[in-house]
Amino acid sequence: MKHAAELPPIPVGLAAAPPSAAIEPGLRSRHAGVLRPLALGLARINRVVVAIGMVALLAASLVLTSSVVSRYFLKASTDWQDEAAVFCLVGATFMCAAFVQSIRGHVGIEAIASLLPRSIDRLRLALVDLLSLAFCSFFAWKSWTLLHEAWVDGQTTSSSWAPPLWIPYLLMSVGMTLLCLQILVQWIAACNRLRGATRSD
Repeated sequence: MKHAAELPPIPVGLAAAPPSAAIEPGLRSRHAGVLRPLALGLARINRVVVAIGMVALLAASLVLTSSVVSRYFLKASTDWQDEAAVFCLVGATFMCAAFVQSIRGHVGIEAIASLLPRSIDRLRLALVDLLSLAFCSFFAWKSWTLLHEAWVDGQTTSSSWAPPLWIPYLLMSVGMTLLCLQILVQWIAACNRLRGATRSD
């Protein structure tokens, strides 16, 4: 068993992002068609978005820190600071979801995967991706409808600052759409691997 000092470092942030040339193994063949440039385009977009997401998280932490200081020492109202931080966090969460999916970084339970044969595990991954795609597609569709309602009705938050609600809904909609595209690419790659494994058998 390796000591903690001997374990390889785990890439974090942009270091964990796959380079533009690295795409799903199931999309490397000449039969990948339009999905190969889509996968490459998503890889580039994800790297840009995650960099912006890091800046948004930093901005949210600075805004919240100034909010605490101004409340405690100056007894000032901090409505705008709280909502600005929430908007930054919403944007970072949803816009970076496709990047996290591209490195399979979401929390998952791997106990079953280690017990299954490789062919069954490939099928499991494809089914999980398909179910995730169905759920995220519904979420994305609902986000776009909420964005449309907020834009048409001129909806704002209930605070005295009252920023327009279409801003967080736009971040949610674009982020979930990117996530759906990323899952779609990975699902088709998983299906390609399944077909390749079936032919080899």
